[in-house]
Amino acid sequence: ATGLLLLTDDGQFIHRYTSPKKAVPKVYDVRTRHVVDRGQVAALLDGVQLHDDPQPVAALDCVPVGERCVRLTVTQGRYHLVKRMLAAAGNRVEALHRVSIGGFSLPPALPVGHWMWLGEAEIALLAGSSQLAMSPPDLPRSSRAPASSAGRLVDDSEP
Repeated sequence: ATGLLLLTDDGQFIHRYTSPKKAVPKVYDVRTRHVVDRGQVAALLDGVQLHDDPQPVAALDCVPVGERCVRLTVTQGRYHLVKRMLAAAGNRVEALHRVSIGGFSLPPALPVGHWMWLGEAEIALLAGSSQLAMSPPDLPRSSRAPASSAGRLVDDSEP
């Protein structure tokens, strides 16, 4: 898997941001081993049964972008969820690339393997998508956590 990672030392933010209750959408570009047919897309949207979950798990969105590629949006972040969902729908993942988390997308100009600090606008976008306040508004800037806790964006794709 490659693509967008958010790194932070703010434990409260990451807990709230990854909480299933927040249903923060994560968008993946998925290349599959076999042609993706309408039945597989329908199964992913309607919900597929995973062996360790009593309830079917459904994608928020699934858009074919080629014979063997889909753009899949999920709101959960469980272990190998996308791979397991595609397997349950009758296909296999060959490549997986996270495009966005919440309302924040991997900048196309960011070279593979590089990272960047997030600015106030990106942090606000992330905070809005998870319905969180990143830092208490009543604290002056100097008493907030250092900039490193704001997070950084990493594209962990192979060079």
